Amino acid sequence: MSDFKPTRLGVLTSGGDAQGMNAAVRSVVRTSIMRGLEVYAIMEGYQGMVEGGHLIRKMDWDSVGGILQKGGTLIGTARSDAFRTRDGRLIAAKNLLINGIDSLVVIGGDGSLTGANIFRQEWSSLLAELVQKGEISQAAADSQPHLLIVGMVGSIDNDMFGTDMTIGADTALHRITEAVDAIASTASSHQRTFVVKVMGRNCGYLAVMGALACGADWVLIPESPPDVDNWQDVMVERLKAGRKAGRRDSIVMLAEGARDREGKYIGSTDVQRVLEDRLGEEVRVTVLGHVQRGGAPSAFDRNLGTLMGYAAVEHILNTKPEFEPVVIGIRGNRITSAPLMYCVEQTHAVAEAIKEKDYETALGLRSPSYKEAFRTLRTFVRALPHAPEPGQRRLKIGVVNAGAPAPGMNTASRAAVRLGLDRGHLMYGIRNGFEGFAQEDIFEMQWMSVNGWSSMGGSELGTSRHVPKGSDLYALARTIEKYKFDGLLVIGGWSAYEAVYKLNQERANFPAFNLPMTLLPASINNNLPGADLSIGADTALNSITEAVDKIKDSAVAARRVFVVEVMGHHCGYLGMMSAMSTGAERAYIHEEGITLKDLVRDVEDLKRGFHSGKRLGLVIRSEFANEVYTTPFICSLFEEEGKGVFDVRQTILGHMQQGGQPSPFDRIMATRLADRCITYLIEHAIKNDAQSGFIGLHGGSIQFHNIEDFPRMVDLVNQRPKDQWWMELMPIAKVLSGAGPEIANNM
Repeated sequence: MSDFKPTRLGVLTSGGDAQGMNAAVRSVVRTSIMRGLEVYAIMEGYQGMVEGGHLIRKMDWDSVGGILQKGGTLIGTARSDAFRTRDGRLIAAKNLLINGIDSLVVIGGDGSLTGANIFRQEWSSLLAELVQKGEISQAAADSQPHLLIVGMVGSIDNDMFGTDMTIGADTALHRITEAVDAIASTASSHQRTFVVKVMGRNCGYLAVMGALACGADWVLIPESPPDVDNWQDVMVERLKAGRKAGRRDSIVMLAEGARDREGKYIGSTDVQRVLEDRLGEEVRVTVLGHVQRGGAPSAFDRNLGTLMGYAAVEHILNTKPEFEPVVIGIRGNRITSAPLMYCVEQTHAVAEAIKEKDYETALGLRSPSYKEAFRTLRTFVRALPHAPEPGQRRLKIGVVNAGAPAPGMNTASRAAVRLGLDRGHLMYGIRNGFEGFAQEDIFEMQWMSVNGWSSMGGSELGTSRHVPKGSDLYALARTIEKYKFDGLLVIGGWSAYEAVYKLNQERANFPAFNLPMTLLPASINNNLPGADLSIGADTALNSITEAVDKIKDSAVAARRVFVVEVMGHHCGYLGMMSAMSTGAERAYIHEEGITLKDLVRDVEDLKRGFHSGKRLGLVIRSEFANEVYTTPFICSLFEEEGKGVFDVRQTILGHMQQGGQPSPFDRIMATRLADRCITYLIEHAIKNDAQSGFIGLHGGSIQFHNIEDFPRMVDLVNQRPKDQWWMELMPIAKVLSGAGPEIANNM
């Protein structure tokens, strides 16, 4: 094995741009500096590597300051015909050698990563040829015998094997949902049909997830064309049936690579023509195009790029040059790595299967969550549910929202109701949480009862934090017996979990509580056990990030420090993750606490930064971080100590974090979890098994936990899980903060 150690790293972005690339570049640069590497940005992708000179630039800490919230890629990207040739790669190798660059982080699509691997494989022969031509010395060639490669996928299409999400895909979904939500309101006003075309040449991810998030009525994708020859007739009949059932609008979504079973492309104008001819009404077409690539990245893409960039540098430092290059990816919410060329080959296999009209293989190569979403979508695009099977036992399932409102509650309720109805069961809505449950505020829900709920914030069923006790328990038992419920789906936060645990504990006294109950986590605080992510937390994080972006714009011109207070109670998830997504210098959270020593150090660090030319300071404080050192106290302290150096302002974001339309991530996850919850309830009710539990995405897979495990898995005093996976990210957030390398080293 070689004892070769990298010393100089180059980073480039190649191919199409994607939101979050800047976050990845920033992360690579700052992590490299903190780990003792010199780092160079290769401007304009592989073309910059070929041209060399001023296009290969040494970076310092401040070179990537202020780029986290910017779309596109500030180091540029270009398609390089020259690099596709050996002569071009020969020049590129010489330019890397001149600059002493011995490792590369490449951020791009499958073509960019394939090019990087070819370059690595040729490295030794390229150096030998340069020596032979007399363009470099043998000593120079011997000084850099290896080229280490690590890839990150930047692609809004989310079309790369080996990762659940690619950099840019989440932001593209934001653009799609924002557009379709707006289109749906005008379509409903005029009872009109819209055809929306999204990107995705060989991947229908954006179309499927966009349709799932927005409640579209029909979808066309490359991997799974309509399974009938007369798909136009089926689509038209389905849309007509939807109108007859009460829908005022129709949305058809198609990927740019959509085709029929014979491989013939289906264009938006083709769909428009069919619908106008057979529906007898005007049909509008919206081609979203490059708007899906533009604008500020979402909080998810900023943090994804940040974590991937950190992992890429760590891999460079901890691998051997003999090892094959890898792609950094994500599974669930854990950063992973996979062999680069295997991922590229599997990605190409999808395109090849589509070309060969082997659609079963093409869809089979997609991730399980993508296939699951597509199956669920096929239920949702129905105008009405399937009729119950003859002789089927029709279960009665209640749906209740409990705890504080969280964006995505309505999405989860909609999914649960429609999936339950489609499987032949009876669904009941329970208004105003367990308080309304005890008062028998209950109604039977139909398919159209939840129409339009996928994009709504708040809780249409109503919710409350009331935890039943005393006479409430008798009233609840009586209500369950009266309505003969077979199962109960509770969507909510901490008080919802306490309520279901209480009912479970009271089964000996109230036999009516012997029915399966399942909890779907919905809380912006992300403080629920067994769930790495709760419904609503992503929306809240985006709300914070967008607000702080505006604050930063106003603060730069005034030499100002902002102390921003975010929600979370005693859970610091929003505080820590928003600090990472906004580039804050410091995050104060309850888990770490605040000491006077911390505050003194931080104000001195801020003063030192402003004396060195800094124009903006940003501190995030979780609302219950400390009872004494409150947000006003910190502001007063910083204001007093920073006189003549900077001004200080406080911003308490408050309940705006709970409001607004749910993010695409929250809509999609709410739907996935609701599907599993309904399946769980049906399976257990049919077997007369009263086991109750809570569900969550944990370590990349969806898991159930028995409700009896609730007290064992939580810190009851602080109302948060004992195991908080995101705390592992605190060191990374500190390393990459806007504080500067010296300050970050002392955190």
